[in-house]
Amino acid sequence: MRVVIIGGTTGIGLATATRLAADGAEVVITGRSAERVAAAVKLLGDRASGEAVDARDTEAMRDLFARTGAIDHLIITVTGRGPAGPLRSLTKEALVEAVQNKLIPHLLAAQAALDVLDPEGSITFVTAASAGSAFPGVSALAAVNGAIEAAVPGLAVELGPIRVNAVSPGVIDTEWWSGLATEAREALFAHAAGSSPVGRVGRPEDVAATIAYVVGNSFVTGTVLTVDGGGRLKA
Repeated sequence: MRVVIIGGTTGIGLATATRLAADGAEVVITGRSAERVAAAVKLLGDRASGEAVDARDTEAMRDLFARTGAIDHLIITVTGRGPAGPLRSLTKEALVEAVQNKLIPHLLAAQAALDVLDPEGSITFVTAASAGSAFPGVSALAAVNGAIEAAVPGLAVELGPIRVNAVSPGVIDTEWWSGLATEAREALFAHAAGSSPVGRVGRPEDVAATIAYVVGNSFVTGTVLTVDGGGRLKA
């Protein structure tokens, strides 16, 4: 099994690469930083290779898949911190940047892979539980992630038998939150843990386990699987 993970050098992407490589897959990871790609490949071992590619560069993505040749599965974890905050403070520039950093790379990376993707393979998008949340200040994030999730059923029908799914994480302890000051991040995690029936925030490995399930189950398509520790169930 040969898997390409777009955005596989840190967080959920790296945890997924680790999980799939341990399960015997040949893993190809990408990231924007050559140093991070090299460090991740060294960590993953002999079953991994990687390339420094900016997923926002559509031509570069086409070139990547021309080099990889045939693959069985594609996983896209590319994200951007995006425009969090109330509607009154939202700017056009921030919203456009969010679309360019996530929505466009996800869909066009999938497009770029079609010619080399096994017809019995899969595409898995990693979105975010903000798409289905009702919390103040996340409407723009919800719009971008929700747009990807909304595309999943139609793509599953359009591209079948290739399977198309999304995994939608809740609050996961990754570098995505590094833009927050330490105290603010700890407070957010504490609140999220207190609002979750499982009593903690997520780990990248939690999401990786779900991605591995989606990749491995040939009868799952057109679905969005939420991995949030039940956070959506409590205020």
